[in-house]
Amino acid sequence: MELISLYRCDKTALQSTLHKAAQDLSLHRYQCLHLLNIGEYQLLSIDPLNVPPEELKKAVRWRLKDMLDYHVDDATIDVLAIPLDKSGPLHNNALFAVVVRNKLIEQRQQLFEGANIALRVIDIPEMAQRNIAALIEPEGHAVALLSFNTEGGLVTITFGGELYLSRRMDTTITHLQRADKSQLELIHERITLDLQRSLDHFERQYHSLSLSKLVLSPMGAEGAALENYLSTNLYIPVEILNLDTILDFSKVPTLNDTENQQRYFITLGAALRIDEKKL
Repeated sequence: MELISLYRCDKTALQSTLHKAAQDLSLHRYQCLHLLNIGEYQLLSIDPLNVPPEELKKAVRWRLKDMLDYHVDDATIDVLAIPLDKSGPLHNNALFAVVVRNKLIEQRQQLFEGANIALRVIDIPEMAQRNIAALIEPEGHAVALLSFNTEGGLVTITFGGELYLSRRMDTTITHLQRADKSQLELIHERITLDLQRSLDHFERQYHSLSLSKLVLSPMGAEGAALENYLSTNLYIPVEILNLDTILDFSKVPTLNDTENQQRYFITLGAALRIDEKKL
């Protein structure tokens, strides 16, 4: 990690703020990645399709035409294949479809072009979290990773560097930080129930895979309280991740701080992306 910088702005000042960041940080020298927010895309699970590899995207688009509330021709679609058996044929793969409105993609491209920034890829938080999970997977075992930010919670389960399950939670980091004792008990119960459903679903669908542990993203005192509650109420080990055990922050010492690790968690995961196709 070489540098991290935060520019605050509202939606009306995106262009000017991006232009300032580009000038301050000489972003014209780099290829950049942009993360979509919740509500700007859909991540849909699709049953395996028995089609040749070259016809997969076309088949997925056909499958999605009745699942969207707008015309499928107005959507940009990327397909993530999750092999139930990595040595088996493609049609045994479970699928995720990432769906974004073309208009939104065009708007973001224009935004970056206007600031003279080369936009290499548009990504989603689930894949950013997958990138971090891939660094903490025990060999031969799946791992669950749970993070919270101001938009909500995100639990992912990965195996072999692949995303197998993704679920959103309504609970935000703000809820955890501001809740009183009685409220926190209810929040912990709700998180535990959501997690149990996700873990049960994973075990039913991928019974041949062994889930090793649940890892919580960096948090402060609220993280320790949640870890203690989950350790008591779940059947798998629970631990809190410290990012400086897997990433080099020697040039950015502010990221040794737990609060900053929480704030930039998904951003750091996005920065780990390599060799992926553009949406």
